[in-house]
Amino acid sequence: MSGTTEVSMGAVVACLGAAAWLLGGGHVGARRARLLLAPGGTVEEGPPRWPRAIHEWARVRGRSRSEWSSLAAGLLLALLGGSVLPVLAGAVGVPLLRRVRRSAGERRARERRGEAVISLCGALAGEVRAGRQPGEALLSAARDSGGLGDTQAAVLAAARFGGDVPEALAAASRQPGAEGLRGLAACWRVAVDQGAGLAAGLDRLEAALRAERDQQADLRAQLAGARATAVMLAGLPVVGLALGAALGADPLHVLLHTPAGLACLAAGGVLEALGLWWVLRIMRGAEATV
Repeated sequence: MSGTTEVSMGAVVACLGAAAWLLGGGHVGARRARLLLAPGGTVEEGPPRWPRAIHEWARVRGRSRSEWSSLAAGLLLALLGGSVLPVLAGAVGVPLLRRVRRSAGERRARERRGEAVISLCGALAGEVRAGRQPGEALLSAARDSGGLGDTQAAVLAAARFGGDVPEALAAASRQPGAEGLRGLAACWRVAVDQGAGLAAGLDRLEAALRAERDQQADLRAQLAGARATAVMLAGLPVVGLALGAALGADPLHVLLHTPAGLACLAAGGVLEALGLWWVLRIMRGAEATV
């Protein structure tokens, strides 16, 4: 029994060392390798400038803190329970939390791009009413709003040199969050081909996009309560472990070192994962209907 405990604690110490290397020394070695392979082959001597070093540290820490907290929690539970299983579970949680963080970042980027498209429609309508030609108005409005995203150069080139602006706008609408540009392309095509008022069509398009944005915001506000409830229910096992420890029991030992505890831990983990997956699936389905 003591030999097994020593092996487990040795594995925990090894994992602690690996995590410290990943969070600290690994970045230094990677930086030196990048400098050695950089054009010119020069390597900076001494530490980097403090402002740049602080900025880089804050950026890396801000991006990785949420995902590496899973491994930190696993290391803490491994030290308290004398088992390597929490470390393995924490390591599995790192890519899952990274995926959650990236999904949240992509959602925020979609929302920002959608807001930029709405601003572009409003600015373009104002420029057209001021008496500018559609191509010239698009050049000015796009620079002010940034609603075209990564395809701005292609769309502005089409507007400046007499290209197919609706086709360029349709291509730009394939960016996540820029779906409203399809409506702008349709308004542009109708105004050019049939002589309809571009400003009036842009006003209606802007109003429709704003209404859709407000509807999505209202739905997210309604789902916030359900999401908070799901998070609270997911944290109840941790509360149960804390209550058991406060009452003088040793729940970590039972869960990590007895056959019945391991079976309960496996069954509870599977049910917890299924419950969270089902709740998230319901929420995503509700958001997709808007």
